[in-house]
Amino acid sequence: MGLHGYLALWCGVFGAWALIGYGRSLAGRTRAQRTVTTVGRIERVRAPRHGGSPSDGISVVVTFRDPSTGAEFTVTNDGERGERITTAWTGREIGVRYPAGRPHAYRFTANLDGPGRGLGWPNFAAFLVYAGLVVVTAIERGWPWALFGFGWPWAVSGAYHLPGNVRDARRRIDALASLSTAPGRVTAVLRRVSTDDDGHTSTTVVPVVSFTTREGAAVTAHCESGLQDPAGSRGRDVTIRYVPDDPSRFTLDAESEQRGWRWEIALNVLTLIVVATTAVVGAVLV
Repeated sequence: MGLHGYLALWCGVFGAWALIGYGRSLAGRTRAQRTVTTVGRIERVRAPRHGGSPSDGISVVVTFRDPSTGAEFTVTNDGERGERITTAWTGREIGVRYPAGRPHAYRFTANLDGPGRGLGWPNFAAFLVYAGLVVVTAIERGWPWALFGFGWPWAVSGAYHLPGNVRDARRRIDALASLSTAPGRVTAVLRRVSTDDDGHTSTTVVPVVSFTTREGAAVTAHCESGLQDPAGSRGRDVTIRYVPDDPSRFTLDAESEQRGWRWEIALNVLTLIVVATTAVVGAVLV
């Protein structure tokens, strides 16, 4: 089978995958569309044990109500229960997702919005079809077609998303300049030791901080940055800066985070320039 035969097979397989996925989405039959999303409320927070593992997150007790039946459930995040909860306080709302009719198969998520239409895999399959066409065209007609073929979609996508990304980054920079402050304390240090395929071990250290907001929320949270000598930080008093409406957005070093978001804006602009230049060069050379 020649090059075009392989291309036809490639496009046929992934094209069918994409069409089936889009059809299921239109019919409302994707896994995401059949997933129930509701809001849970943290009723109790269990302080992490000093020396424990950060992999399990902060142990909490959550209450949520099934929208279809009205039944109320009180559950924990012990075991494999979706996203780790790394910031918790009594009364915090978190997302709970589960297959329709199976609330006991719940998973936690920080996203309170719905799970979407389930178009991730169909879009990926459609991209593979396009990538196959670009690769074959580049093999037959020369490498500039690869620059043009892969450059212009990323350039269009970057130009579309850049204004929103910049606005979001600027909002975060402005928010970091007007945070509330609260005294905090490192109450525990968590450790995880992992070994790679070559037998080398590495240790991940995650301090746990506790602080009470001016609004009265007693927050327990993993603090993965902003502390010097995190391994020996247990018992250290720290100053927490947080967003009043959402204490999960807190920092120990607001100035460093502001610099990070400014670099994020610069990186987005630079990336757009690079991919746009790639597409233009490819278009000129073809």
